[in-house]
Amino acid sequence: MQPVTSPDPSPDRDDARKGWMSTLARAPAARLAELWEASDLPPLANGHAWLRRPESGAVMLRGRAGAVGTPFNLGEMTVTRAALRLATGEVGHAWVQGRDKRKATLAALADALMQTDAAARVETAVLAPLRAEAAARAHARAARAAATRVEFFTLVRGDNA
Repeated sequence: MQPVTSPDPSPDRDDARKGWMSTLARAPAARLAELWEASDLPPLANGHAWLRRPESGAVMLRGRAGAVGTPFNLGEMTVTRAALRLATGEVGHAWVQGRDKRKATLAALADALMQTDAAARVETAVLAPLRAEAAARAHARAARAAATRVEFFTLVRGDNA
């Protein structure tokens, strides 16, 4: 097998990859699977070799007081990671919260396919709907928070002026 050479990494390409990987990691597992199955994208059991089979573990979350203070260990979170290589040589990685091995596999497969000619199909069938749904959830959450907003004002009394 010949080594696969990738194009020079660019900041724009890195930002785009961070964006789609974030979308995949945050997506509800059932919705990701539903979109994948409804698309014409390759099935899970087709055309890839495992570099790292899905496995669950824990990662330490770190925080900072006031976002600028000294870092401290906040606690642990369960994650599942996976890595695979397509028959054409592209490598896909995924880290997802929880123990869902199927979600990690789908996310890794989507990451690999986003580096191929199938990127437009993955974007249209999976990523765009996931982004739209995430934006709708964020908007609904903001609307619920806005409903509890209280406006404060002061009145100037005549003897204080």
